[in-house]
Amino acid sequence: MANEVELNLDPMNLMYIIPERVDKIEAAPDTPLPAEYPTNALMLSLHPEWQYAKIVAIKEHGTDAKSYVLTPDKDKGTTSFAYFNAGQYVCVLLAIGGSRLLRPYSIRSAPVEALGGGAAGVAGLGSTYVLTIKRAADGFASDYILDTWAVGDAVTLTGPEGNFCYEPLRDNAHILGIAGGSGITPFHSLASAIADGTEDCSLTLLYGSRLADDILLRAELDVLAAKTDKFKVIHVLSDEQVEGYEHGFITTELISKYAPPEGYSLFLCGPQVMYTFCDEQIEPLGLAPRLIRHELFGECKAPAAQPDFPGLSDAAAAAYTCTVICRDQKQEIPCAVGESLLVALERAGIAAPSRCRSGECGFCHTKLLDGEVFTPAAFDKRRLADVTFNCIHPCVTFPLGDVTIDLPIKEV
Repeated sequence: MANEVELNLDPMNLMYIIPERVDKIEAAPDTPLPAEYPTNALMLSLHPEWQYAKIVAIKEHGTDAKSYVLTPDKDKGTTSFAYFNAGQYVCVLLAIGGSRLLRPYSIRSAPVEALGGGAAGVAGLGSTYVLTIKRAADGFASDYILDTWAVGDAVTLTGPEGNFCYEPLRDNAHILGIAGGSGITPFHSLASAIADGTEDCSLTLLYGSRLADDILLRAELDVLAAKTDKFKVIHVLSDEQVEGYEHGFITTELISKYAPPEGYSLFLCGPQVMYTFCDEQIEPLGLAPRLIRHELFGECKAPAAQPDFPGLSDAAAAAYTCTVICRDQKQEIPCAVGESLLVALERAGIAAPSRCRSGECGFCHTKLLDGEVFTPAAFDKRRLADVTFNCIHPCVTFPLGDVTIDLPIKEV
């Protein structure tokens, strides 16, 4: 046996394998290879580069939010939307003035609706997505969408992305959710999936709003809670006291009050200020890190307010120049102080790659050739190799002087 092993390890034995393989190839039938392999077709259906849609219905939620029901635009080749996990998002391609950009929005509808289950309140539409978009303060994209999108308009989307999803191999079977503002949308999708049996877990949701009249999707959440005892929502109002609602902020005590005794995973989705507050409240609970899930922060719009922001000299300029190198082309664009490199690229009309806009996904990965920049630690999700070799994520990178970058070749 020892001699056999030594013989098999001899590289020269490869010479004796070649004739055997040639004989097998010659003996094989002349059947043509398939034009399309089922595995590839499945991959393309689940992870399309682009999806083309039309707006077929719009529902207003007060004065600052709307839900858009989308169906596939068959004239452009999209016959069905990609299936997704509850909690994932799609990016919307927008052309605003001279800017071309992508904005991520969580899919609010249930995953089964992508398979033709019918969008909430609209039956018989086939494959659908529902996006609920709330106006943000100084929101470049949200203002444009809410002010201009109309029924019949065409919308271009990416495939579903993101990791803010229930995973039974990692998560507890009971999820305690914390939501604020438009952070309710991925939880609505999860609650819908629980109600229709797609997801086998329970969800207790603490939903923070300022006033009772400000609660986004309140009626829709009540409908879901009435369908299943595996979903419960507790509204927490910060600016008024109303019977039947909690008052104040989502604190350690409030979390402990509603936390299931058998254990839970903690999911959070909302504005950055909510994360900053809630992370301090979560720490005394002693949860294992794997049981705590944060959805994407969203854009960092106030880098100077970050605790690790470096002090600037009195001679600091009001704006800097970003030199963009892409293949054999070079372009200089202005970048305002406090403006991310990604926003500067988009405002200059450059089709820069992006997805999450939160520093996490790495789709905008770019080489910094020269200059000094600031990336807030709370948003810095780069790999160690990226840090070592001076690569940045422009969506959360802010220049501290003139910079030069090598922009990757990617279509938005």
